[in-house]
Amino acid sequence: MADDSFSFILASASPRRQQLLNQAGYKFRIIPSDIDESYLPMGTMPPADYARTLALAKAKNIADKYPESLVIGADTIVDFNGEIIGKADDDKQAEQIIRKLFSTNHKVITGVAIVQISQGIEIVQSDTTIIYPRKMTEEQIAAHIKGQTWQGKAGAYAIQETGDEFVERIDGSLTNVVGLPMELLETMLNSIGKKPPK
Repeated sequence: MADDSFSFILASASPRRQQLLNQAGYKFRIIPSDIDESYLPMGTMPPADYARTLALAKAKNIADKYPESLVIGADTIVDFNGEIIGKADDDKQAEQIIRKLFSTNHKVITGVAIVQISQGIEIVQSDTTIIYPRKMTEEQIAAHIKGQTWQGKAGAYAIQETGDEFVERIDGSLTNVVGLPMELLETMLNSIGKKPPK
């Protein structure tokens, strides 16, 4: 029987993920994972495996402390021809990433993990969206870097803030690109008898 009154812990400080969940009517609290992501160097496994591995590590990090609670972890990366693109550290790196990504289509992959230790629940999946970018002018690139909206975002841009200007079209889930594929999350929750809000 589906449980339509459940709540969970989101193991992420991402305001974009929180916004998506709030808009969908979920009940949750935020306890960000504090794992050191550098323990898993980029390039050690295929991009989708990397996103799933980190999502699961984040969820388990919090689930270990709250074994009775349902915990959801997520990790979003950009896959550029098999190369994992994470978050930029500074203006120079952000510009390098933008020039690379907006030269051709690329993929956004989000790993999603659901863990509840007391119930023996541990599932992890990922969703992939293909981005077809517009050609950016030098002025657009400069303005984007100066605007600092790239900070803290995989691939150094946020589609919800720059989508119409920078993106021709996408193939797949838009919420996946924002940071949490809501359609996949709903399917995963249904699989463990948790009913998403209407």
